[in-house]
Amino acid sequence: MVASQVHLVRHGEVFNPDGILYGRLPGFGLSKLGHRMAQAAADDLVARGRPVSALRVSPLQRTRESAAPIAAAFGLEPVIEDRIIEPTNHFEGTVMSRALKNPVNWPFVVNPLRPSWGEPYSRISARMLAAIDDAFDAVDSGDVVLVSHQLPIWVAHLTVAGERFPHDPRKRRCALSSITTFERTTAPVEEPSSTAVAPATPVTAAEPVVRIVEVGYVEPASSLNTAATDVGAV
Repeated sequence: MVASQVHLVRHGEVFNPDGILYGRLPGFGLSKLGHRMAQAAADDLVARGRPVSALRVSPLQRTRESAAPIAAAFGLEPVIEDRIIEPTNHFEGTVMSRALKNPVNWPFVVNPLRPSWGEPYSRISARMLAAIDDAFDAVDSGDVVLVSHQLPIWVAHLTVAGERFPHDPRKRRCALSSITTFERTTAPVEEPSSTAVAPATPVTAAEPVVRIVEVGYVEPASSLNTAATDVGAV
């Protein structure tokens, strides 16, 4: 037996009155609203009536604080998972609108396909999928919750959906305290219908391939998001 589902939960709103791109910087915890958002995510997981057997969190303060109500609700001890941390970013510690006016920073925005300002999307994808895969094998039964950050969760979504990595950060479908859920399946990928004649030689059935599929996305804190001043999209 392995985990039935893996839920990627984004942290709640961060207290960030100066509009800093905080990235991996220490000292950026949840705002009062952010704590309410984190509780909303925990309440949603409880309302599903599904057992949660393990809780893994990014090492940053905002994710550890967001995991606290989930840990309390299910009686779990959070385990730090370094692979689901926020990506590196050249602009960490700056206010983006100001930093982009400085010519010294311009070389870091020349290639949004990689992206040139931080950790490559391909590397984020590899570590996130490895963390999700390991989460499925981490328990004998029940679900596993991973509390992470917007970009890693969105890249995991893009990877599983087979979509291209380059995107507009403002259009990510990954709201504060949202929950993106994955399952493993051996169901074949649906192929477009074809009028081609079947081969005369019998085709031997291949071994089933286990793959990860996304099965749900919800925003338990949607009513609170309208009041958020720090949505964290960079």
